[in-house]
Amino acid sequence: MLTYERQEAILKLLEQQKIAKLSELTSATGASESTIRRDLSELEKQNRIKRIHGGASLPSRKSEEPDMQTKRQVFTKAKDQIGRLAAGRIADGDSVFIDAGTSTEAMISHIQSKDVTIVTNGLNIIEASIRAGFRTYVLGGYVKSGTHAFVGRAAVEAMKQYRFDKAFIGTNGVDLEFGYSTPDPEEANIKQLAIREAQQAFVLADASKLNQTSFSRFAELQEAELITEETDSLEKFLHQLMDYTRVKAVRL
Repeated sequence: MLTYERQEAILKLLEQQKIAKLSELTSATGASESTIRRDLSELEKQNRIKRIHGGASLPSRKSEEPDMQTKRQVFTKAKDQIGRLAAGRIADGDSVFIDAGTSTEAMISHIQSKDVTIVTNGLNIIEASIRAGFRTYVLGGYVKSGTHAFVGRAAVEAMKQYRFDKAFIGTNGVDLEFGYSTPDPEEANIKQLAIREAQQAFVLADASKLNQTSFSRFAELQEAELITEETDSLEKFLHQLMDYTRVKAVRL
């Protein structure tokens, strides 16, 4: 397969499924990993794709967000590791807010603490929390079809009735200057309120979110501790943080 044919095959696969792992690209083209990495570097220079940890995705608009099904298919090992680390921050008797999302959902099966109360705006979190036997409260409001999150005025008013020991928030972007961000301003509003009403706040993000921005900022980096997995991307990010003293902490 010639270079241009291989690169067109890569783009075709990405158009079909938005995100592709390196193994999927090598299988689709019959090329080696080193060859695919060179193709991805060239396509990224042309702004035709975005390289992410373990694969590639199509560039997306700041206001676009993958649906829940797509999110569940990527970075599953990283999300499980992040969920385990986040769950370890919960103590017996804590009342916590757990945001809608797949990284936050990965927490539930790892929570070992007793007498935990969970408040959530995520349909996926409700089922997992009840199945695990936790006392569960749900915000009302409009349910987004893509992320299955409760948003809107009713959700905001419900959020104001709670105070949390800890809040665990998902994000689409982690950037030194812009902070934590998400595509939807209404979801950003819920995340911002959760951080404000919690004694401690944690943001869960796999390494593909590092050095990325989305449309709506919901917090600056120092407002919540970051929980992510250990990767080369994280090493680069930590290097950038060396002189960036506003950041509170990065948890591994």
